[in-house]
Amino acid sequence: MRLQPALLLGAGLVLGFSVGALGLATAEDTAKASEPAAVQPNEELPLDDLRTFADVFGRIKDDYVEQVDDKALIESAIRGMLAGLDPHSSYLNGEEYRDLQVGTSGEFGGLGIEVGMEDGFVKVIAPIDDTPAQRAGLKAGDMIVRIDEKPVKGLGLSDAVKLMRGKPGTEIKLTIMRSTDEKPFEVTIERAIIQVASVKSRILEPGYGYLRLTHFQAHTTEDMLKAIDELKTQAEDGLKGLVLDLRNNPGGVLNGAVGVSDAFLTEGKIVYTEGRVKNSEMEFKAGPDDVLNGAPIVVLVNGGSASASEIVAGALQDHRRAIVMGTQTFGKGSVQTIVPIDDTRALKLTTARYYTPSGRSIQAQGITPDIKLEHGEFKPVTDQNLAALKEADLVRHLEESGEPKRETSDTDVDKPLAEEDFQLSEALNVLKGLTILGGADRD
Repeated sequence: MRLQPALLLGAGLVLGFSVGALGLATAEDTAKASEPAAVQPNEELPLDDLRTFADVFGRIKDDYVEQVDDKALIESAIRGMLAGLDPHSSYLNGEEYRDLQVGTSGEFGGLGIEVGMEDGFVKVIAPIDDTPAQRAGLKAGDMIVRIDEKPVKGLGLSDAVKLMRGKPGTEIKLTIMRSTDEKPFEVTIERAIIQVASVKSRILEPGYGYLRLTHFQAHTTEDMLKAIDELKTQAEDGLKGLVLDLRNNPGGVLNGAVGVSDAFLTEGKIVYTEGRVKNSEMEFKAGPDDVLNGAPIVVLVNGGSASASEIVAGALQDHRRAIVMGTQTFGKGSVQTIVPIDDTRALKLTTARYYTPSGRSIQAQGITPDIKLEHGEFKPVTDQNLAALKEADLVRHLEESGEPKRETSDTDVDKPLAEEDFQLSEALNVLKGLTILGGADRD
């Protein structure tokens, strides 16, 4: 398996703070191109349209109410060309180009949300774990309609992001529209330095591990393998199964998605891409080793699982290596190529679509879970009158022989997993069932 450099995946822009200002760290399916694509020999330049462009340029220079710098006009024209193509193609100036690299380093600043544009508003693709945005209660699918009382409608994504820039410790007020609420509500968030730990793990029950990937970074695969080794050490009798949590994971580095998938697969395709030009076609295959030695896997996804997350879920699903549970994923399946203009500027251009091993396109469709599981809440019954009768409740029941059992208080009882995270609890139940049946084969 040969990995290309600088391949990134995702669904929007990460609002981050870098070198004294909130930056844009793109998280697109991105490949850094060695050189820009040339005009095909059989394609003629549209001279009439170029003359029209020159005429408009001259009219603005002569008649606009204020004097406009030539460089600013040309940069705006370039941004307009790319913005008119699709939501993911864009022009990167020096600051944006630098912040693109910051987005994969795992440390940046700001609010901690992955955003895109929809119907003229800023849409929250996913809040990042342990960030101000998540703590403030922002959810995937939230629409930001005002930023500090300024309407977002009519602004470009880059302009909206600029309004959200600021130093750590400063506050920003967002007006949010949520599909489940009749009216918009306001939330005030304090900007902060964001340090993203892309891998989190713990033992759910003896023999059953939990692995959460919050973002795909350059070192995610390495960190995940270390976490699995630690889980194996904690599980005295070995890992019987694993829950891989990709909920609200907006994507990141393609190499990370390929590496994570490869860790659990022993053969076959992981993902491939198709585009107009030959160098946009890539194919990634799995090596012979499975880090879990065939132990069953349940993958959790939701509407905030995008791009790189969808590659992992799709690959494991197609190879019948895992059961996918949750809700429909975001559906971001296009590839962006970073084309440097010079040392400081670049274009981010959509050049291909990627497909799961079975040939499914994820673009605008997403991954359909094997088991649909909506987000819900578990509330234990506290009314003892509704509890079923037990032997100990019967009059003149026989007492237990031996030492009297110590009374347990509420503080002695751990919070049920279902109360903490209902979807995770259900995933664990399915994982136990797979273990009992002897594996994850769904035939």
